[in-house]
Amino acid sequence: MINETTYVGRINSRVLSASTVNGDDVYDTKGEKLGSIKEIMLDIENGKISYAVLSFGGFLSLGEKLFAVPWSALSIDRENKRFVMDTNEERLNAAPGFDSDNWPNMADATWEKTIHAYYGTESTTTY
Repeated sequence: MINETTYVGRINSRVLSASTVNGDDVYDTKGEKLGSIKEIMLDIENGKISYAVLSFGGFLSLGEKLFAVPWSALSIDRENKRFVMDTNEERLNAAPGFDSDNWPNMADATWEKTIHAYYGTESTTTY
């Protein structure tokens, strides 16, 4: 849940800067690391976070695959102070992804519907 993310970062606050969250690891429900947050994508029309861009694989950013994960697909493990996503490595690896040189148009309604359908989340965007 979006309001729960406030407890993940380095401070126990209700609001965090995006730079505080960037680099935080994301785990599956079994405690296996899936990747880490590379970017936070904001919807400037409604003022909400739309996606966390997860990096997965590669070494020192070489060969990594990026995934735009709907913010609502993430939850918080307060005990371990980390993000959790109800998926596994195989499903994430099969998700629509991109590389750092070929970002998708995240404002495209068709792309957005595909991403939300894949992760089973609802879009907060109104068209």
